[in-house]
Amino acid sequence: MSLTLSATSIIAVCAAAVALLGLVLGIVAQVRLRRLRRSFTVLQSGDGESSFVEAAVRTTREVDGLRRDVAVLSAGLDDARADLADAIRHVAVVRYDAFGDMGGRLSFSAALLDDSGDGIVLSSIAGRTETRTYAKGVKRGTSEAQLSPEEEQVVGWAMRGRPGAARTPAAKAAAKSSSHDADADAAEDEQTA
Repeated sequence: MSLTLSATSIIAVCAAAVALLGLVLGIVAQVRLRRLRRSFTVLQSGDGESSFVEAAVRTTREVDGLRRDVAVLSAGLDDARADLADAIRHVAVVRYDAFGDMGGRLSFSAALLDDSGDGIVLSSIAGRTETRTYAKGVKRGTSEAQLSPEEEQVVGWAMRGRPGAARTPAAKAAAKSSSHDADADAAEDEQTA
């Protein structure tokens, strides 16, 4: 079985083509390998400092630590908010004339409440010869003891955080009466001046 000259030359040409293709593929693979090594060298930081990979691992650990710290701080903030809700934060004072024959609005009612409307109302009634002070407990904006219109007004102001927001018609009437008394006191002060 001998091959003819033309068959041998075809086989030789095919072998040369396969060899040339192998050489081209080898060169392409070598170029890609050099690029990969350069990239890896950049990642490894050959100057003795920590590599990019080590820095990324360290940064990931730091971020995880920061997340834990934020979770702890968030829980602490929630505890502080819960504690603050129980603190006396809503305060209002109403001054008024308890008796028609006295001026100067020496009587007052003060509400000291937390976020849920729990607290105390202090009232001081000033008369000509004596002053009486009363304390009434408040739960959710109401009291078991009967509140005067001024006390209802001051609780309404403290609960809403703004003046003029009385809760009941009696408190609204007391607000009008207090403002009328204040206007009368101001007019009286101007006349004596």
